Amino acid sequence: MKKIKFVTGIVTTLFLFNVSCNRDFLNTQPKDKISSDATWADGALSEAFIFGVYSSLGYGGFEEQSLAAYTDEAMFTHAGRNINTFTQGTETPDNLAWFSPTYYWDNMYTAIRDANIAIANLPTATFTDAVLKDKLLGEAYFLRAYYYQQLVRFYGGVPLIDKPYGLNEDYTIARNTYEECVNFIVSDLDKAATLLDGKTTSAGRASKIAAMALKARVLLYAASDLHDASTAKANSSVLSSYSNIELVAYTSGDRQARWQAAQAAAKAVLDAGQGYKLDLTAPVSAAEGQANYNSIAMGGQSAVGDAAAATELIFQRSASALYTQEDNWPLGGLHYGINNGPNGYHDWAGNTPIQLLVDDYEMMDGTKFDWNNSAEKANPYVNRDPRFYATVLYDGADWKPRPADVAGKDPVSQVQTGYYDDGNGGTINGIDTRESVVENWNGSRTHYYTRKFIDPNPALADNQSNAQIIPWPFIRYTEMVLNYVEASLALGQETEARNWLNKIRFRAGMPAVEDAGSDLVNRYRNERRIELVYEEHRYHDARRWMIPAQTVGRGIKAIKVTATLKPGKSALVPYRYDPTVYDYTYTSVDNTENETRIWNDKMYYRPIGRDEMSRNSKLIQNPGY
Repeated sequence: MKKIKFVTGIVTTLFLFNVSCNRDFLNTQPKDKISSDATWADGALSEAFIFGVYSSLGYGGFEEQSLAAYTDEAMFTHAGRNINTFTQGTETPDNLAWFSPTYYWDNMYTAIRDANIAIANLPTATFTDAVLKDKLLGEAYFLRAYYYQQLVRFYGGVPLIDKPYGLNEDYTIARNTYEECVNFIVSDLDKAATLLDGKTTSAGRASKIAAMALKARVLLYAASDLHDASTAKANSSVLSSYSNIELVAYTSGDRQARWQAAQAAAKAVLDAGQGYKLDLTAPVSAAEGQANYNSIAMGGQSAVGDAAAATELIFQRSASALYTQEDNWPLGGLHYGINNGPNGYHDWAGNTPIQLLVDDYEMMDGTKFDWNNSAEKANPYVNRDPRFYATVLYDGADWKPRPADVAGKDPVSQVQTGYYDDGNGGTINGIDTRESVVENWNGSRTHYYTRKFIDPNPALADNQSNAQIIPWPFIRYTEMVLNYVEASLALGQETEARNWLNKIRFRAGMPAVEDAGSDLVNRYRNERRIELVYEEHRYHDARRWMIPAQTVGRGIKAIKVTATLKPGKSALVPYRYDPTVYDYTYTSVDNTENETRIWNDKMYYRPIGRDEMSRNSKLIQNPGY
């Protein structure tokens, strides 16, 4: 992988003015700045300011390193990125592990400060377009709520600041309780929904339904186990000994009412939107199920797929100047394919699927995959949930044409992550392994690659000559369906939960579920895991369900694929996957390269950095640190 300097772009809007000669040399107004009065007197300048608030959304989840690498979804391939500081449980306030700028404490408060400036000034702005004024104010409330939501789901309760600070003010402020933070965020989102009601919007900008959906997410989290003090204490010795549990959980109130509020908020979104192909009464074919899921992952933007899948997106990161400028080298955004694709395509194998994720994809009949089943062990990639094939590149999977300099080594365009008998007592190393003749340092350590979110368009062979334009789904409609299912289960409404869960499964080509009780809860959790994989949900879901000891705590497993020639057969040159010529053996193995994972209950929350604690003497540190 190339060493590159991280570049964070801020939306830059150039304004051209007719400037006459100024004879007053005592006028010290900076020529490269726009005054506050000018900003709020002009609709275009006010809108440009809001675009700057959007810019803190960054690449969304399309960064080179992803949150999936902190879960049982993925392993980050390249050492030295401070991933293992977290997954090995050694993070401290003085030694912070990798943080994305999309939820880092300082970044979020910078964005919140800018949102506060807009909220303070827009009501008295002197430009005359009242519709635009309300729209921008609604977006400011939405963005402030979004950034606080990011802080709260990583840190718990945080200091709530609802106005711009002036000079010489006391900047020390205590953390608010978790409940106060939830109430504040919900209030902002209600204001945003009211202000954005009836306003036209465009891809990447907040809308009324986006505000409703974010509210539904916040309320679902608020009702979950981790944020109920008695439940959290009962399930964690670290949390039970924390003397400020109110900072991370509700200490009073009616939890049943919280579930009801979460359910109602999710249902309001379901009624207001439509999603994609969620009106089916029976499963589609496996081929259509895979195509449906791939179209959703593409956000309707790829030339390969259904453009109607864009209806799934409620709030997205679009390829526009609203966000960070796209860097010339792939740090995220348009370059997700380069960061995560196979090394045999000159890609960088960043966040590779691990075997624990692969094992959790059901068989087509809805049963669990089982390594103790001899037929399934012999052919682990046959007859699986169609979403598997749209998400994971595995040994023998068909993919795009190879780049010109590699095509001769693989003329049939199949992923090669195994080791194959050469017929002379030696081994042919797969082109996409770490022993490849093509950029072996970029080979996967798990022998899988990500397919989801990488445009399958053959015109983007190596994802470098032409970057993809796939949107990042901050919030999509199916998350709201799953939120509604979870709240319905918590309220004992199993028939309603199954009905909506099966809508998702039918679209994917999977059979209806008939489970009840704890089996239905577990089925729902796995369905959420599979449907929302790589969308930054697993990290939070495992924690709020208080099951991370059974997720990231399981460590990392990879696959070892070997092929031996059948009697009387000769090795294929160049090699290609062919079960009539080779006998394939698949072995699930432990993988401790780069990191050895553990779970420690302090990892429910990220620590507040030592610098921040030193700057603000009123802060209380998170449990376990």
